[in-house]
Amino acid sequence: MNIHKTIARAALILAALASTAAAAVTVAAPERAAVVTPAAASAPVQSRDGRNRRVRIHNNTGWVMLRFYASNTSRSDWEEDILGDDVLANNASIVMNIDDGTGACLFDFKADFTNGQSLIRNNINVCEIADYYYTR
Repeated sequence: MNIHKTIARAALILAALASTAAAAVTVAAPERAAVVTPAAASAPVQSRDGRNRRVRIHNNTGWVMLRFYASNTSRSDWEEDILGDDVLANNASIVMNIDDGTGACLFDFKADFTNGQSLIRNNINVCEIADYYYTR
């Protein structure tokens, strides 16, 4: 009887560990596309020039990225948080389609982190880069 209890406990522990490991992989490396769109738009906006504005944002700061903004350089305010309810873990990346439908290639980036810092990068040409790295 004790052997059956021990085996059952071991099986439960292994199942819990496997479930936790699978969840950690999902959280550590999110992969989704996001589109910068005006809040009122119901469908994603796409420029008609055929240029690729997809950029993989890498978080190599040591902190979790809470919010990410990309605004056309001609705008005086930040657009909505592209991550929404999601966050970007340290050493993780996410592909975002930085296209506001205007045909612009130059965008300003702003990222907010769990340590309270906001890092702003100006004049990023999203038509020419495929990867952007946030580091300390």
